[in-house]
Amino acid sequence: MSERSTLAWLRTPEAVRERCHAMLALAERDALPHFMFDPARLDDAADYVAAVTRANYPDLAIPYHARWRHFEAGGIDRWEALAVRLRGCDPTEVARLRIELCTVSVLLDAGAGPYWKFREPGTGLELTRSEGLAVASLHAFCSGLFSADPLYLLRADADGLSRLSDAALAAAFQVATDNPLAGVAGRAALLRNLGAALRSRGEARIGGLLDVWRSRAVSNELPARELLITILELLAPIWPVRMTLDGENPGDVWPHSALHGDGPTARLIPFHKLSQWLAYSVVEVLEQTAIKVVGLDDLTGLAEYRNGGLFVDLGVLRLRNPSLAVAPLPVDHIAIVEWRALTVALLDRLAPMLRARLAAADLPLARLLQGGTWDAGRRMARERRADGSPPLVVQSDGTVF
Repeated sequence: MSERSTLAWLRTPEAVRERCHAMLALAERDALPHFMFDPARLDDAADYVAAVTRANYPDLAIPYHARWRHFEAGGIDRWEALAVRLRGCDPTEVARLRIELCTVSVLLDAGAGPYWKFREPGTGLELTRSEGLAVASLHAFCSGLFSADPLYLLRADADGLSRLSDAALAAAFQVATDNPLAGVAGRAALLRNLGAALRSRGEARIGGLLDVWRSRAVSNELPARELLITILELLAPIWPVRMTLDGENPGDVWPHSALHGDGPTARLIPFHKLSQWLAYSVVEVLEQTAIKVVGLDDLTGLAEYRNGGLFVDLGVLRLRNPSLAVAPLPVDHIAIVEWRALTVALLDRLAPMLRARLAAADLPLARLLQGGTWDAGRRMARERRADGSPPLVVQSDGTVF
């Protein structure tokens, strides 16, 4: 394939799945430099995750793994409280602002580090990690931080995003010397780049994506892969440039030397973690506008440290050199690339085992993650380490995971 056609392929969930399973095939041959795979431990992992899922959702009425869950931290449904203020508004406008809220919130959710916290105004709740980032971003959105129009604070538009400063974002997230947040500058740059990307497309607001998805739906059905590809097209210019293909930035795509094949992209593994996280988060917004998202299992699991930590902590994956778990590793370290790829492929392996244990053959991966693997990974991390940190620590720049 040409670089152009390969770039388009790398921006598909099929590419994520194919390359990640190629890494798992190497692990099954014990041919990876950093991780060993013990398939016998998958049964223990499935038992553990199934038990966590049953405890969390005894009736198996599991929502999607989406940003909206984090807005409910501390048992407070913050979106519902905001929705009350929006009663009587045009439903299409409400859907647009929901898309804008979850987009900026997801892009700000690339790990908080172990020391940051957010004290919520009004409730006094002290929130950390993903929940803290979610609630902080919701308050920032409601304050109009991402809007250029003082008459319409509840929006994220191209002008508002483009003018966002590092200092304004740090203040909204209560960042201080004694309350450090990893990658503030990287997060702010992502949102400024998003503003520029919207302008280049002639879009005033992120919520304009709703019209794109409506145009791509057939009989009010939108394939999940089309949902993701639309997001990848919009977000392509916003990521830090680590490599280029056909003059474009492929985004969350990384090389691994163990992969072989012809062409300049043969060793590349796409993950698109934040983009897929956003796709899952948008699904329920679209479904409330009568657009049914179909083929949801075409999307993959998320290549992030809670799901990945689950497999390491339960012994499904083992480091050949345990000293790698001592110091933070850059996100492009080959061990991190390996870990992320194996995480995606192992979530595919785990899914049918979970469906069998839960006697729920129709549960999509998006609900199994929520039920699920993400919370099981967090619980296991807390059992193993006092600060609940993952078994490998990644140096975050606020733009990957």
